[in-house]
Amino acid sequence: MSPQSEPLNRPYEECGVFGVWGVPNASALTALGLHSLQHRGQEAAGIISYDNQRFHQHKGLGLVGDVFGDSRVTAALPGSMAIGHNRYATTGGTHVRNVQPFYADYAFGGLGVAHNGNLTNAATLKKALVKRGCIFHSSTDTEVFIHLIAVSLYSTVLDRFIDAVKQVKGAYSLITMTPDDGLIGMRDPLGVRPLVLGRIPGYEEGNGGWVLTSETCALDIIGADYVRDIEPGEIVVINENGIRSLRPFGDQGGRFCVFEYIYFARPDSVLEGQAVYETRKRIGAELARESAVDADVIVPVPDSGVPSAIGYAEESGIPFELGIIRNHYVGRTFIEPTDQIRNLGVKMKHSANRPVLAGKRVVLVDDSIVRGTTSRKIVDMVRAAGATEVHMRITSPPTRHPCFYGIDTPEENKLMAATHTLEQMAEAIGVDSLAFVSFDGLYRALGHENRAEGSRRYCDACFTGDYPISLVDKEGNLVVGE
Repeated sequence: MSPQSEPLNRPYEECGVFGVWGVPNASALTALGLHSLQHRGQEAAGIISYDNQRFHQHKGLGLVGDVFGDSRVTAALPGSMAIGHNRYATTGGTHVRNVQPFYADYAFGGLGVAHNGNLTNAATLKKALVKRGCIFHSSTDTEVFIHLIAVSLYSTVLDRFIDAVKQVKGAYSLITMTPDDGLIGMRDPLGVRPLVLGRIPGYEEGNGGWVLTSETCALDIIGADYVRDIEPGEIVVINENGIRSLRPFGDQGGRFCVFEYIYFARPDSVLEGQAVYETRKRIGAELARESAVDADVIVPVPDSGVPSAIGYAEESGIPFELGIIRNHYVGRTFIEPTDQIRNLGVKMKHSANRPVLAGKRVVLVDDSIVRGTTSRKIVDMVRAAGATEVHMRITSPPTRHPCFYGIDTPEENKLMAATHTLEQMAEAIGVDSLAFVSFDGLYRALGHENRAEGSRRYCDACFTGDYPISLVDKEGNLVVGE
């Protein structure tokens, strides 16, 4: 779903990144890795490879299977080093010119870059760069990196890269590739966006087989072993000399995005040492302790609600059932010409399992409420299937503030929790009761006694309005894009 084509009814991540160094057919492994990261972006995909002489690239709109489903495509991307990207647009429109990775030819040679996240001063930097004569070909904040490297006065590529990232503000993970320096990966100084390092077995005697990617699930699909998370503000350089770690920002702590655990990451990933699946189960258990209600069945809103619903059911002793079935084969929503057809759109993705719901008091477990429109349609569908009561339990605190760090959320006045009381929200979506996990409950599920103890490790600005990175463009009323 494109943010330019229909309203956002839940948060969406921006992108997934993947890079591999020192293996034959690096582009084929990168395509597999992007398949595992498909949940992080469904609008477009791209890969750049390097064969020790030339760069090769292919990218297009659509799912990874649409863009790289033909083996001849990856065969035309030779080399032992490659980077790839899945796109979900938070800045710029859905156009091929905005599809990453980006490639640039410099005096020192070629460079490819893939980026996940948002720069909060991208528009400010772009304005200054345009005044210096830089010409932008896309409408995304990622291209800012390309031009900052180009105008840098430092001599080496690595020093130019460091010079560039020291000028940007925001939440991001970056993977770049150059002939001389190899693969370069980095997380923003507060580590809001994820990036992990992996190793493909069989290369232990040499320097090959290294992987950088957004989530550990992308390591699993290619048989790579998890090594560690890249630290906040850390730059890693991977080439024939091995791995080098640089920390030009020092230690600024960490503010990892808490919503990665709630919704964005795949449940089989491990982030910052915590298994996402188990964390979601613990959030569900906290919800059951905090907001118990008499019911006959616990039903997840698939798919992200499933682990938390299992935790809720185990803690409450109420049976878990798949009362809503998701159609996993729905791609982009077709053009919906009438209100009647448009209102049936939710049934393309979710169907009520009537025998499970009829005559039952149902607890629906979901990850968030953004605008509330999808929640209302799901509740109506469950009631139409014969449920006698419908209670909704949400595994995140109320989303009252927009995200400026790479998560696509509406403006504050479009967020239901920012404009409605809890009672008004329950009435608007048509449930008998509504409850969100508390801040303390969420942080207990993450292994802390309460929010006061754990909040300095996470970014929870979408719930609290506590933005840990300055919003330069917002304060100057500047935007990136068209």
